[in-house]
Amino acid sequence: MTENEDFASLFGEFEKQQTVTGNKAPKIGDTVKGKVVSIQKDDIFIDLGAKTEGIVEREELIDEAGELTVSIGDVIEIAVSGNDEATGTLILGSQHARRMHGIEGLRQAYAEKHPVEGLVTGTTKGGLEVEMSNVRAFCPASQIDDNYVEDLETFVGERLAFRITKIEGGRHPNLVVSRRVLLEEEKKARASQTRSQLEVGVVMQGTVSSLKDFGAFIDLGGIEGMVHISELSFGRIEHPQEILSVGQQVEVQVLKIEQTDNPRHPERIALSIRALEPDPWRDVLTDYPVGAQVEGTVIRLQPFGAFIELAPGIDGLAHISELGAGRRISHPQEVLNLGERVQAKVLSVDTEKQRIGLSLDNPVKSEKKEQDDEAKINLADYGKPKQSFGTLGDLLKESLKKQK
Repeated sequence: MTENEDFASLFGEFEKQQTVTGNKAPKIGDTVKGKVVSIQKDDIFIDLGAKTEGIVEREELIDEAGELTVSIGDVIEIAVSGNDEATGTLILGSQHARRMHGIEGLRQAYAEKHPVEGLVTGTTKGGLEVEMSNVRAFCPASQIDDNYVEDLETFVGERLAFRITKIEGGRHPNLVVSRRVLLEEEKKARASQTRSQLEVGVVMQGTVSSLKDFGAFIDLGGIEGMVHISELSFGRIEHPQEILSVGQQVEVQVLKIEQTDNPRHPERIALSIRALEPDPWRDVLTDYPVGAQVEGTVIRLQPFGAFIELAPGIDGLAHISELGAGRRISHPQEVLNLGERVQAKVLSVDTEKQRIGLSLDNPVKSEKKEQDDEAKINLADYGKPKQSFGTLGDLLKESLKKQK
């Protein structure tokens, strides 16, 4: 085989591979890799190979300071958010609006399902008024967000991306638009990327989306997971709002993934924040050796004893038999109060079962008990008679002794 024949053979194989690749066009939500080939005023063009080109708005690739984060020749990974069927160009990024001019531009955007930028000019019955390309459009209240919005006034004055869902009329058409459909598509694209990284044990970044009595919901990127209140911290927590707030960025570990029959939420994801914290029981034998005097807070009273929090995530149990200081009691509440600071003695430590046995039989008294005991002593002293000089017979005997 000559050098030319060898090259021709290799080139033929390359063409076949390119043809196969070209037949499998990326879908909306897919992540593609390409090279930056052109940077324009508003748009950046990406060469995706296999004779495929993508376009992304410049605003998608600028940092907080407004500086462009890419240069010509850079290779980037980005999600596909749309497809221009007329040109075959892929729309890349998070589906920010394309700037359309005139009614014809709006009709084209409607036909090709491109997002369009619009200015929310006011509220109206059942929704919002939106101006795009000097044309008035209507956005129903249910289509402004993918969650229920109580106050539509908060959107007035905002420039947002919409999709035209209905266009009627000639020179002055009536437009109905939706922002919700774009948010859902964007969420679906992010969810697809998140699912590719999702597995038990992986550590992910997320945003607190809502707080409930039983835990916190975390947006992992188009997919929500839940951190049960017991997995928030080693310390004792009454409500997630004690340590978290909506919108807060958190790091979580995936504990469990369960598939469901719900198409809107196809998986149930259990997360943990506590799993990423140091285990407080790791050094418990050093910090709380048997025989040591320790201080803690009474957090729970049960008929069989009192639970004492020694540190966040470390509780000890003082059995009722170790509470009476020598006297018999029928319930710990006879001698202790919730929230009271007490001192106790460590009787036993079981690291495997994470249990610490305590005794309050001979504790160093708390400040409250010291004050109570001091008051009792003073009251007892108050009732005692002053020092006695003895009986009359004793006085006569002492007088006779002196005379002798």
